[in-house]
Amino acid sequence: MKVPAIEMTEVSKVFPGVVANDRVRLIVEQGEIHALLGENGAGKSTLMSILFGLYTADSGTIKIMGKEVKIRSPNDATALKIGMVHQRFKLVHNFTVTENIILGMESRDRFGNLSLKTAEKRVAYLSEIYGLSVNPQARIENITVGMQQRVEILKILYRNADILIFDEPTAVLTPQEIDEFLLILKKLKAEGKAIVFITHKLKEIKAAADRCTILRRGRSVGAVNVSETSEEELVEKMVGRVVSLHFDKKPMRLGGEILRIENLVVLGARGTPAVRGLSLEVRAGEILGVAGIDGNGQTELVEAIVGLRPVKSGRILFKGKDVSKESIRARNKLGMGLVPEDRHRHGLALDFRVDENLVLKNFHEKPYSLYWFLQFKNIVSHAERLITQFDIRVGGGPTTLVKSMSGGNQQKVVIAREIDLSPELLIASQPTRGLDVGAIEYIHKRLLEERDKGRGVLLVSFELDEILSLCDRIATISKGVVTGVVHAQDADERQIGAMMGGLTVPKSA
Repeated sequence: MKVPAIEMTEVSKVFPGVVANDRVRLIVEQGEIHALLGENGAGKSTLMSILFGLYTADSGTIKIMGKEVKIRSPNDATALKIGMVHQRFKLVHNFTVTENIILGMESRDRFGNLSLKTAEKRVAYLSEIYGLSVNPQARIENITVGMQQRVEILKILYRNADILIFDEPTAVLTPQEIDEFLLILKKLKAEGKAIVFITHKLKEIKAAADRCTILRRGRSVGAVNVSETSEEELVEKMVGRVVSLHFDKKPMRLGGEILRIENLVVLGARGTPAVRGLSLEVRAGEILGVAGIDGNGQTELVEAIVGLRPVKSGRILFKGKDVSKESIRARNKLGMGLVPEDRHRHGLALDFRVDENLVLKNFHEKPYSLYWFLQFKNIVSHAERLITQFDIRVGGGPTTLVKSMSGGNQQKVVIAREIDLSPELLIASQPTRGLDVGAIEYIHKRLLEERDKGRGVLLVSFELDEILSLCDRIATISKGVVTGVVHAQDADERQIGAMMGGLTVPKSA
């Protein structure tokens, strides 16, 4: 019998005040695709960081191919033929594919010159045998996100890895790219590679994984055979309760137009147009979804709507008023709310307490401020109400520092603050990115409640399942322009994926 590729036994890791891994057990066989599933803060990434040498376990044993090992650094992991593809790709954008792949292990000829042609030949060979179709001479900045991920895979194959770790590998891929990625995983499995991938997407686990280990609050609940376990059972094991994966939406009750965007042009960080002549409208009582691959103008569009980025040309009409040059506070006053893409950068003051974060937008108003003095008693009681209403898990009550909370509860703080202000338009940008199924269920319910109250909701998401299940209409964006708008009931995943990739269709909604 083959020995397991990975055998982690009684592995524990404690950070100040947090038990990240508590006597975790993980066994991955050779030639197996093994999923790692768990809530935010369950310890998945910590466990894989221990395996890759980014952290050192406090206790427990690790065996690779049957031999007990000590992994103190990524160099140790690489020597043991372990490779890791991180959620945020670690590529130099103005380097070529080959230059990125050989970075840190460049080979030179006897004169000390870089042997780039030799490396390119090996990259081309690996690309061909694994069906990756990557041009070794292409610059990273000129290839798609899906192709960049293939470069990351080639990087670890170039280092002869037999154990491959993927952290949320499909977060920014189109449906077509996801299908291609899962096929690549199966080819790697057929080569005898052991594959571990962290994901929140149950559909992908069912499509590709052989077995799944589930973590809950730092402990392993157990491993299951995926083919014998339903999605509902996986979720229940993960969160310890029944979670609804599907919603019955109430019929839409459309009101008047609340947001109109006309021929909008917005510049990106490089001074070139990121949004190019874009037009859209949102009506009260609907959720309009904006679907697109990361980096196609969604971030700049949202920032322009809420006032975080100037408008080059075009107009943003909110309740009939041109707000293109209005301040952020003025737009908030008019009834615009934002759940930002990056909650740490634009949604929260991490060193502030929960109660302080919940009044960031209205601390200067009564009853939270009187004669320029903050009224802390009112701020705390306001926080206590929202903590209960929005089920925010805070260990130390309203005075808990936000930075000490899990990602899901940080997001609940943002959601609570925005919804409590009763915005007529709620803009939610990647509201569930990186969150577990329990937190996603909660946020989806809240967005539907706002829609059913007659608010307008603009949902920007990379998650097609989220877009298809929540939205009434769907607009797709590619290279800063809208490639089509369709009614959700008439849309399918393939069509939306093709539109995200740049296929233009006549507007039908």
